[in-house]
Amino acid sequence: MGSVEIISAGEKVDLDSDEELPFCSSHATSKVQSMDCETSRITSPRHHSHSWVLRKMQHISPLRSIYFILIKAKINMLLPFGPLAILLHYLTGKHGWVFLFSLVGITPLAERLGYATEQLAFYTGSTVGGLLNATFGNATEMIISIYALKNGMIRVVQQSLLGSVLSNMLLVLGCAFFCGGIVHSQKDQEFNKATALVNSGLLLMAVMGLLFPAVLHFTHTELHSGKSELALSRFSSCIMLVAYASYLFFQLRSHRSLYDAIDSERDNSSEDYNENEAPEITQWEAIGWLAILTLWISILSGYLVDAIQGASDSLNLPMAFISVILLPIVGNAAEHASAIMFAMKDKLDITLGVAIGSSTQISMFVIPFCVVVGWFMGQRMDLNFQLFETATLFITVLVVAFMLQEGTSNYFKGLMLILCYLIVAASFFVHVDPSNDDS
Repeated sequence: MGSVEIISAGEKVDLDSDEELPFCSSHATSKVQSMDCETSRITSPRHHSHSWVLRKMQHISPLRSIYFILIKAKINMLLPFGPLAILLHYLTGKHGWVFLFSLVGITPLAERLGYATEQLAFYTGSTVGGLLNATFGNATEMIISIYALKNGMIRVVQQSLLGSVLSNMLLVLGCAFFCGGIVHSQKDQEFNKATALVNSGLLLMAVMGLLFPAVLHFTHTELHSGKSELALSRFSSCIMLVAYASYLFFQLRSHRSLYDAIDSERDNSSEDYNENEAPEITQWEAIGWLAILTLWISILSGYLVDAIQGASDSLNLPMAFISVILLPIVGNAAEHASAIMFAMKDKLDITLGVAIGSSTQISMFVIPFCVVVGWFMGQRMDLNFQLFETATLFITVLVVAFMLQEGTSNYFKGLMLILCYLIVAASFFVHVDPSNDDS
C-alpha cells in the first residue's frame, strides 16, 4: 500500500513537473526519469533558485520564448552590433564601419531565424519542416537581394546569390564533410545517392539557364541587341520556376519514398539527443519570432546595401569579393551550423538536404524569382552573370557532383571542398568586374 502511495506521489510530481518544468523532462521522457530529475532538484540546493526562475518563466510564456530566442544562444552576444550599425550610419556616416557592424549584426539574426524555423518544424512535420528550413534559411539572401534590386544594384544581386550557391556547395558542405569525417574517422559516412543526384541534375539545369544568356551576349549573336538576352533570361526564369515547382511535387508527393530515409533520420535524431525531443517554444511563438526576425533582418539589410559601395572604397576590397564571399557567409550562418551539427551526428542525408537543398533552391527559385521581381520593378535583372562567374559556378557544380556520385563522404573530401572554396575566394579577390559598358 505504501508503495502504491509512493508511485502515486511520483506521478503527481511528474505531472507537476511537466506543467511547470519542461526544461528537465519532455512528454516523451519516462516517469522514472522525471522522478529522478525531481529528486535531484529537491536534494540539490544549488539548482533551487535556478529552478524557481524557470518555473516563473514557464508561467509567462513570452518571457520563456524571449529567453530561448534572445538569451540562451551564445551567438546572441553579437546582437548589439545591429543597433550600433544604425547609430554609426546617422552619427558618423563611415560606410566601412556601418557595413562591418551590419554584417556582424545580421549573423546572429540569420542563425536565430534557422532556430525558429526548426522549432516550427516540430509542428508541421519533417517534410514540410525541411522545406521551411531551406526557405527561411535563404530569407536573408532574398531580403538583401530585393533591397539591392530596388536600388538598381543588379550586379550585387547576381554576385551575392551566386556566392550563396558557391558557399553552400563548397564551404558549408566541405566543413560538414570534414567535421563529420573527423568525428567518424573509422568509417566512410553514407548518404542517399539518389536524392543527391536529383539535386545535382537541378544544379546543372540552373547552370544551363545562366550559361546561354552569357554566351549569347559575349558572342554578339543576339537577334535584337540588348533585348534578346533580357527576353531569354525572363523566359528561362519562368521555365526554372516551373521546374522547381515540379521538383517540390516530386519531393513531397509523387516520389516521397526517396526521401523517407531523410525523414526517418530527422525523426529519429531526437531519440539520441534529449534536447531535440520536444519543441522549446509554441507554434505561434515560432511564427511570431519568424516575423520579427525577418523584419529586423530587412531593416539591417537596407543599411548594409547602402554601405556596400562606400565599404568597398574605404576597406579597399573589390565589390565582387564583398558580394560573392562576405555577404553569403553571413546569409548562410544558419545552414552552416545545422549542416555541421547533423554531419557530426552521422545524419548525412539531412546535411545534404540543408547544403545542397539550399543551393538548389537559390539556383532554381531565388535567382529566377529575382529576375521576375526585377521585371515588375522595371529593372533589367537578367541571367547574364558574366563569363567569369558562370564558369566558376559550372566548375563548382561539376566538382560537387563528382564528390557526391559515390554516395559516401570522409574528411578528405571535405578538405578538398574547403580548399576549392579558398581558391574561389582568392579568385574573386583579384577579379575586376566588367564595366557597365560591357555588361
